[in-house]
Amino acid sequence: MDRDTVALDDPVGESLRGHHAHLARRLGRAATYEREVATFSALSADPDGAEWADLARLLGRGELADLFSRPVSPPPDWEPVFVLEGRQMLWPGGDGTDHPAAGTGTGVVELGADSVPEMLDLVARTRPGPFWPRTRELGTYLGIRENGRLVAMAGERLRPPGWAEISAVCTAPEARGRGHAARLVRALVARVLARNERPFLHVAEANTGAIALYERIGFETRTRVTFRGFRVP
Repeated sequence: MDRDTVALDDPVGESLRGHHAHLARRLGRAATYEREVATFSALSADPDGAEWADLARLLGRGELADLFSRPVSPPPDWEPVFVLEGRQMLWPGGDGTDHPAAGTGTGVVELGADSVPEMLDLVARTRPGPFWPRTRELGTYLGIRENGRLVAMAGERLRPPGWAEISAVCTAPEARGRGHAARLVRALVARVLARNERPFLHVAEANTGAIALYERIGFETRTRVTFRGFRVP
């Protein structure tokens, strides 16, 4: 195994222990993000009953335990909420020699706290994946506007050591086919590489269009993953 990719086996846990520690809530060995930042939770590789009980108390009865890609099995009274097959893809070059051309970021703007309402509106219309009022605190989010209206965005989510996940890639239906998603992803790749980190991402296996886009940009599949969520009893 490539030692540089070990952190990607548990990207949520590695993020909560490191770059996102200031956004974490913890109880024992269980951890999750602060409310309205993200729903992802982290457990050890082989959690016992006490650890599951800690996660239940941390989240609260009836709440979602989003285990992301962690291959652990909860107690039988935890109700399954979703199962989604996907893949983890990464940028193969780590030394910056594959830096996207500087011009690919033309027209791309950074989205601040004042952009959250329109970011939430775009997410509601395009459904790229989980995105909450404080999700933008996870990293840099970039967007493209047409006639003053936000029509496309993408940003950084999980941050295991040495890596930055590109996420929330979405384009409004009326603005598709203009290369916005590719421009945003390339701009984020450039920023991540400039920090001497490597970009990676997750995508649903059924989203063949997105997979093809990421492959054209230069991403390669590292592994298949299964995303799972459960309801806390």
